[in-house]
Amino acid sequence: MKKYLNDPMGIENKSFEIIEKEMPKHGNFPFDEKQMPIIKRIIHTTADFEYASLVSFNNAPIEKAHAALRSGCSIYADTNMIRAGVSKRKLEQFGCEIINFVADEDVRAQAKAEGVTRSTISLRKACAEKHIGIFVIGNAPTALFTLLELIDEGKAAPDVIIGVPVGFVGAAESKEALLKAKVPSFTVRGRKGGSTVAVSILNALFYMLDNER
Repeated sequence: MKKYLNDPMGIENKSFEIIEKEMPKHGNFPFDEKQMPIIKRIIHTTADFEYASLVSFNNAPIEKAHAALRSGCSIYADTNMIRAGVSKRKLEQFGCEIINFVADEDVRAQAKAEGVTRSTISLRKACAEKHIGIFVIGNAPTALFTLLELIDEGKAAPDVIIGVPVGFVGAAESKEALLKAKVPSFTVRGRKGGSTVAVSILNALFYMLDNER
């Protein structure tokens, strides 16, 4: 059998080396030194260079996210996959926690009564929690639409939104709506995105903070 790299750090370092080498072949992207680590980590997660032309940074989200994380804010995630993927060590290091209410019985019951998604009801519940600073949406466009509605109604004021829902129904439209909102945000235009992309953005933000120390 052919020898292969089997060292976790070595694999990651080699991956980023390949990404840096191949990125110029896929376009001349206008990202600064703070944005580039996030772009590279998304590509590392997805093996898809197209993301470099789809990711959008709106209203200074990196600075706002770092301030919120330094303060030990709570983070709302719309999937348990996001909770599982974010570095536990970094969450503990900065005193942050990730919250999700989708599986709560009251959320299930209310969603059934209203005939809407559990993501919608869970998001409403999260907005009643004033200590949540960052909202991370990687799956449900309905969660992102709901959050934007609550912002317009003055019932939510997130520090930052990572809005990258994936899919064919409402995903692209919800992210276009996010681009028009006056809130710091990270998003991915079009149908692509997902929980893994959301995780890569949040982990990149944590790693960047750690490197500043």
